[in-house]
Amino acid sequence: MDSDSTEHLFRAAADGDGAAWEALVRRLGPLVWSVIRSYRLIDADAHEVFQTCWFRLADNLGRIKEPDRVGSWLATTARHECLKVIRGSRRVIPTSDLDVLSPGADDRSPERAVLEAEEADGQEALLRRVWEAYERLSENCRRLLRVLMASPPPSYAEVAAGLGIAIGSIGPTRGRCLAHLRKMLAG
Repeated sequence: MDSDSTEHLFRAAADGDGAAWEALVRRLGPLVWSVIRSYRLIDADAHEVFQTCWFRLADNLGRIKEPDRVGSWLATTARHECLKVIRGSRRVIPTSDLDVLSPGADDRSPERAVLEAEEADGQEALLRRVWEAYERLSENCRRLLRVLMASPPPSYAEVAAGLGIAIGSIGPTRGRCLAHLRKMLAG
């Protein structure tokens, strides 16, 4: 096993190695951020979700059965936490605009509020469908797409080295994986 593998880092972090924990955060942090950014949360909520994901990982260190899949676990946790924030934000709308707080006329009609809520529910359902389809992709497709979604995006040379595939096969493989994902979403 590669001494820098995610599984090795996870096991060392679970045993209390602080340096391994920091290396794990450095390695998987971009993945967690890419999931969070896809939900377009405000900065404060995005940072809160990021911290919550790592807190949940620390809280579940002893319960994770497949340490080599901790990246998938974190991505799923980030998705769930983002959806919690989105659902919670429908109830509370923070503002610093004093005109909004004054008892004046409201430009937002009840009909508009219902339409916006339905649109948000539709987007949430679409995101859920995409992630469910993503989870049905082959392990190789999920790994490749997960790496390519990282922010900042890695170079093809880094992707090839990290996944052990030829540079020339990255683009065609990504195309096939995305085509398969589109087909699953259409069906």
